[in-house]
Amino acid sequence: MHLGWRWLDKAGKRTVIGVPYAWLLVFFALPFLILLRISVTDMDGGVDPFMPLLEVTDGGWTFKAELSNYVSIFLNLEHPSHATIYLEAYATSIRYAALTTLFCLFLGYPFAYFIARANPRYRPALLMMVMLPFWTSFLLRVYAWKGLLADTGVINRFFMFIGLTDTPVQMLYTDISMLVGMTYVYLPFMVLPLYATLVKMDGRLLEAAHDLGATPLKAFWLVTVPLSKSGIIAGSMLVFIPALGEFVIPSLLGGAENLMIGRVVWDEMFTSNNWPRASALAVTVILLVLIPLAIYYYRHGRQLAQAGRA
Repeated sequence: MHLGWRWLDKAGKRTVIGVPYAWLLVFFALPFLILLRISVTDMDGGVDPFMPLLEVTDGGWTFKAELSNYVSIFLNLEHPSHATIYLEAYATSIRYAALTTLFCLFLGYPFAYFIARANPRYRPALLMMVMLPFWTSFLLRVYAWKGLLADTGVINRFFMFIGLTDTPVQMLYTDISMLVGMTYVYLPFMVLPLYATLVKMDGRLLEAAHDLGATPLKAFWLVTVPLSKSGIIAGSMLVFIPALGEFVIPSLLGGAENLMIGRVVWDEMFTSNNWPRASALAVTVILLVLIPLAIYYYRHGRQLAQAGRA
């Protein structure tokens, strides 16, 4: 009987651990391998992105992997001194994703701090207000900002009504509209992890800091911010990663100069019908995110292990 319970206990632990691994295998690793497979396909003027990589010839087997799709991302063969359009799109995507993350952190931290310090009776209602935009279609929310920021939109009409300007201010299809739309959409992804961290913080630590002579601002900077580091990192990743590959907001609110990598992948796949090039771009985006994360977690794990041994 005792052995039976031990076996069930081990089986339960393996199941709990195995379910996330199975999820990652099916919904991340397998699609990634498919993208990787397509990215090295030599379509040879055809339309099949799954053309065989091995070809039987008289002399044996010929491996037909095509790496030019990756080379063309980083090397401009026509103008070697100029960056490729793909590198420019990557740089633009990183810039907008980083700025969106900073704005979400700047706006989301006070939101999360206020909710965490609010009366426990009101916290569910405040959290519901943060998540309320998710009840509305993503496209409708972005289109709403298009109506607000247009030359004949609500904001320009209000500015002209109060006499602040005589002509409409160009806000749509600019950096402003892009950052406003992306910050608005991804703000809840920053607020929720920060709230989950701040609500568990022991308030007695702040009281101790005040008793030791720290001002409220100094206590916030030296106590609250370091203790909420995990929430800041989690929220930043939840914002930066999807913002990096954003497609809808740049298409609706951005101009021609706001070319992000999501739009480039779309054009390569559905306009140029170049699935290998689009897959190579997508694989590069994934690696651009995964490699820094892997390095960070490796170093963080080593720090934790060293702290445990100490």
